[in-house]
Amino acid sequence: MMYESPSVLDAGPFNGVHPDEFVRAAMRWHFSPSTGSRFWLDRAGRFGFCPRHDVKGVDDLALFPDVTDELRDVAVADLIPRGYGGGTRLVNVFDSGGTTGAPKRVVQLEDWARHSTEHVSRRLREHGLPVGRPWLTVAPTGPHLVGDVLQRAAGSLGGPGLSIDMDPRWVKKLVAAGRSDEVESYTDHLVEQCRRILLTQDIGVLAATTPLLERFAREEDLLERINGSVEAIVWGGTHMDPETRHLLATEVFPGTPLIGMYGNTMMLTALLERVGPGASEPCVFDPVSPYVFLSVVDPGTGEPVGFGERGRVVVSHVSKSMLIPNNAERDTAVRVRPAGGQAGDAVADVAPMPAVRGETVIEGVY
Repeated sequence: MMYESPSVLDAGPFNGVHPDEFVRAAMRWHFSPSTGSRFWLDRAGRFGFCPRHDVKGVDDLALFPDVTDELRDVAVADLIPRGYGGGTRLVNVFDSGGTTGAPKRVVQLEDWARHSTEHVSRRLREHGLPVGRPWLTVAPTGPHLVGDVLQRAAGSLGGPGLSIDMDPRWVKKLVAAGRSDEVESYTDHLVEQCRRILLTQDIGVLAATTPLLERFAREEDLLERINGSVEAIVWGGTHMDPETRHLLATEVFPGTPLIGMYGNTMMLTALLERVGPGASEPCVFDPVSPYVFLSVVDPGTGEPVGFGERGRVVVSHVSKSMLIPNNAERDTAVRVRPAGGQAGDAVADVAPMPAVRGETVIEGVY
């Protein structure tokens, strides 16, 4: 018989559940022998604390060690909580980009795909994105999360989703090897594919990375087409500093809203920038209670930095289908107070760390 989880874990986003209550329910689910995954049950005894008794809320997620390195070679079946029984569908297996070593691996079950899409769709509607208009998404697909998130977003707004795939791992290899001519050729290849779509289809929303937006600015026909018909641009992946954001928003695409997106595989979703800040201000990304919690810490001590100060971003994903607590990201950001009703920190002016564990961080085209 399939175990019926506490309703608090099934309520979906924007449900008014207190984040601490949600975290306690998730601990009972993920660390009970009848419902937890083999991955977490096998590791529970090594922590020196009992997740079901000692993790009483969001702040206590910091008790967990960062075990994400172990996601590089874990068996996929070991990540699925036993409590689902045969009553769920494995929708996707996603890999991280492999920036700091072999890719890490996570699963997306049907309920989380639904909750993530609902959250992203609501945030995009708050930004006034058009409903029913075609999208062009230029992003990694296949084992990568972002393409799936954007395609689902397009569908949630009622528009057809056209897409161009990109291979960020290959580009990072080229960059690391100093083969800049091949990087340029690959970027040209992406641009030409986009040209065929932008010049023949009535695209309403363009989703692309910072390097590609900068590359489009060199193409007069594409620039004219984007500024003439595209109603919104969603950017993500490679970071965008405030100066570049101001330039793109005021001079390159002056009449088109530019909406930032911050996310990665370990979040299992994407965060859309806060509505309100102008083009001259850094993007602010709020956490998503009760699923995604952010903190900004001193990389040396692990203690929170002050509001307005820069530190390393630590992310915890907590849902019925996956638990990824206390994951130290490869990003730095300025700590900001979150919007009302959200737990944890908001982050602004996200930028990559120059190196993680001796590995140089390379962004490439994504």
